[in-house]
Amino acid sequence: MFAPLKTSIFAFAAAAVAVPAMADEINIYSYRQPELIKPLTDAFTEETGIKVNVAYLKKGMIERMEAEGSRSPADLVFTVDISRLAAVVNAGLTQPVTSDTLNANVPQEYRDPEGHWFGLTTRARIVYASKDRVADGEVTTYEDLADPKWKGRICTRSGTHAYNIALTSAVIEHHGEANAKTWLAGIKDNLARKPQGNDRAQVKAIWAGECDIAIGNTYYMGKMLADDEQKAWADSVNVVFPTFENAGTHVNVSGVAMAKSSPNPEAALKMMEFLTSPAAQEVYAKANFEYPIAPNTEADPLVQSWGEFTADDVNLMTVAGNRPAALRITEEVDFDG
Repeated sequence: MFAPLKTSIFAFAAAAVAVPAMADEINIYSYRQPELIKPLTDAFTEETGIKVNVAYLKKGMIERMEAEGSRSPADLVFTVDISRLAAVVNAGLTQPVTSDTLNANVPQEYRDPEGHWFGLTTRARIVYASKDRVADGEVTTYEDLADPKWKGRICTRSGTHAYNIALTSAVIEHHGEANAKTWLAGIKDNLARKPQGNDRAQVKAIWAGECDIAIGNTYYMGKMLADDEQKAWADSVNVVFPTFENAGTHVNVSGVAMAKSSPNPEAALKMMEFLTSPAAQEVYAKANFEYPIAPNTEADPLVQSWGEFTADDVNLMTVAGNRPAALRITEEVDFDG
């Protein structure tokens, strides 16, 4: 655990006027759990000799970086979900990065057009469907979730959670705000219960017979299968990859950005490029049951066993731009009420 900033191992950053061309350590602020990052930071240090210090934050990253200002010791920011990446960028806390390696390893739709963030892994926002009560092919599109045939059969977490706001933002991109609002109202009418809990809690509700389908992220299937109690929940459902009409399956990202006041930008860039290398990609993706982004990389066999899908190719920064409208219409239909 980190000591207060004035006495922390990051305190050296206040005197960063004499930073060498290649620093011997870098500092990461992360919303990702330490156990997911450690295999990568250890491998990077072994390969380069550059030490990696990680400050794990549950919340308040933007506020902390704003308070630190130009004296912030952060070199890199790790987070999940496009809305959180966009929020750091929009707060003016990142800097653009130009790298042929990053551009080669990260497809265009998974990086900021201005170079402020780069995706590392993806996860799909899918439907968990009861094996006993939902027939194969009964749900195929996101639009179909608003069909009255699902009345009293859908479970989901809060509509204002970042994962659902990102999905609603993508609906806005494909169909416009008015149609997205109608879609949200239709899903609300189909809910079996008030939105609550996390994605795994929705699968538990299917197992318990409270609903028949739920909206969730793919990687939770892996997490549930690895848990003795939750395995029964996972075994009760099929993973279904819906698509948007005439488009692909909605995906979101974990990503990295270089902090605006990075004291060690050259070493930080080296870390970014390492994270997008095929070897690091597969390690990172396997640790959290996600999909690697770099070309010619493969997901873990367990993840592959859930089926193939074609990801929606809309740039996620474009989707993030719809976040304010998505949040507004979610509140207007009183989705969580």
